[in-house]
Amino acid sequence: MAEQTARLLLLTAAVGLAWGSQGDREPVYRDCVLQCEERNCSGDALKHFRSLQPIYMSLAGWTCRDDCKYVCMWFTVGLYLQEGHRVPQFHGKWPFSRFLFIQEPASAVASLLNGLASLVMLCRYRASVPASSPMYHTCMAFAWT
Repeated sequence: MAEQTARLLLLTAAVGLAWGSQGDREPVYRDCVLQCEERNCSGDALKHFRSLQPIYMSLAGWTCRDDCKYVCMWFTVGLYLQEGHRVPQFHGKWPFSRFLFIQEPASAVASLLNGLASLVMLCRYRASVPASSPMYHTCMAFAWT
C-alpha cells in the first residue's frame, strides 16, 4: 500500500511539473497569444501574414502561431523586466532572439557541428572496419538513426 501511495505522489508531482514553464503559465502571455492568433492567423489576416513573411521563415516551418508565441514571449519578458522580476522560461527554454529563422543560434551551430563530427566518425568507421565484420551492419544502422 505504501509503495502505491509513493508512486501516486510521484506521478502527481510529475504531472505538476509538466504543466509548463513560468512564462507559459503567465496569463498575460496566454492572452497575448490568443489575441494575436485571433487577429492574425485566420482568413484575410493569415493571407496578409503569409505575404509579409520572409521566404526563409516559411521554408523553415515558422507558422503564424509560432510568430505569435515569439512576439508575445518578448512582450511578457518586457513586462517582467519592467516590474523588476527575473526573466521567465517559455516552453522549457530561456528566451533567445531570433537570427534569420533560428531562435537558438548557438544551439543550432552546436547541433550542426555534432552532426558533422558524427558524419566524420561514420566515414572513418566505414574506411577502417570491413563490411564482413559481424557487427558492421548493426553499427551502420545505429549510426544512421
